[in-house]
Amino acid sequence: MRHRINTSSFLILAVVAVAACFQMAGQSGTAQPTITRLPGSRAEIDAATFPSLQAAFDAIPEGGGVVRLPAGTFEITEPLIVSRGDVLLTGAGTATHIVNRNEEGKPALILQHPDGTDVKKDDRLWRIMLSNLRITGNEKSGHGILAVQIQEVFLQGVTVSENGGDGIQLDHCYEDPRVSDCLITYNKAVGLNLLGCHDIVVSSNQFEENQDALHCLDGFNLCMTGNCVDDHLGDGVVIENTYGSVLSGNMIEECNGTAVVLDRDCYGITISANVIAHNGAGIDLRDAHGCSVSANTLTIMKTNALRIGPDSGRITITGNNISNSYIGETTVKRRVDDLAAAGITLDGASELAIVGNSFASVRPLAVELTDNPAKRVVFASNVLTDVSSDHDRLQDSVITDLLISAPAKQNDSKTALK
Repeated sequence: MRHRINTSSFLILAVVAVAACFQMAGQSGTAQPTITRLPGSRAEIDAATFPSLQAAFDAIPEGGGVVRLPAGTFEITEPLIVSRGDVLLTGAGTATHIVNRNEEGKPALILQHPDGTDVKKDDRLWRIMLSNLRITGNEKSGHGILAVQIQEVFLQGVTVSENGGDGIQLDHCYEDPRVSDCLITYNKAVGLNLLGCHDIVVSSNQFEENQDALHCLDGFNLCMTGNCVDDHLGDGVVIENTYGSVLSGNMIEECNGTAVVLDRDCYGITISANVIAHNGAGIDLRDAHGCSVSANTLTIMKTNALRIGPDSGRITITGNNISNSYIGETTVKRRVDDLAAAGITLDGASELAIVGNSFASVRPLAVELTDNPAKRVVFASNVLTDVSSDHDRLQDSVITDLLISAPAKQNDSKTALK
């Protein structure tokens, strides 16, 4: 005889059996899973859970920490201040947008010890990193980012635009400041202003239409490599009272002023392997000694591709190409009304080695001497094509092994558009 199974009774029995199994496991001493925290770790600060960005920054503990900024547009009228060291402040890329509405010349973001510029040397803040965010201002606002006496400051992947002051100012951030992969554009003053910094790395950034692109004043050991500098209202790179530096592999184009300026007792600086194109002027050594200018392409400069002033000397100029936009078969790439391409001007400089350079179709002269002629110059193994030159006016100099073609009238009949 078959019996029917009561479904409700069966389910009750099953639940009781499972509960008994768990009870037996507990009695047998089996450990239950628990959640632990890594000793010494600090919780990340999620700025989205705070009433303001400043409240999130104020929550950074004394030992430092991570502040994560959410995506969003955050308007401010007073500067945001980070006053702790060992901090990573990171956003969600350009989706994290801090907009400075201040019109009293105040910065958007300040990195600074609570004691400000009065901080004692041993109390300076160390290791603040900013990454993956965007900061903009207005014509009446101040700097985008102002860092004061921060050691080993690091900016990476930051967009800083349209501020009334400098885009980024590093004020006596002496030890090892680094700025890489940033977009620095349309700021009313200097894109990146380095004041009293040391062992500086500026790499793979894009500078566009600031007043000047970069200043390095009263510093040491600037390594500026692989940057794109374009369309500046004033100068490109201005270096003053600085030594032991290298500018290499940069593209500097269409600055209204001078692409590279060395002034106020610069020495031991190499300018090499840069493309310097269609600027108001190329390289101006106003007060520089013991420097090298090598393997640069200086093309279609409106005035001096290279000028060496009376306060400069002991300069090596080698392997540079100074030219117009000639592309073969008597054709130039630029329009007929845009054929400017200047050469070198020597204004009273001395102790120069000008060796192995190519001068092609530059006007008015490949080498132009002022009324204060340069002295003690070696001018050797240079190629002069379709140019006139003043190099034979050099005094107390060695001129040898030149390959010269006579000046020729520029054929504009095949001139191409840019």
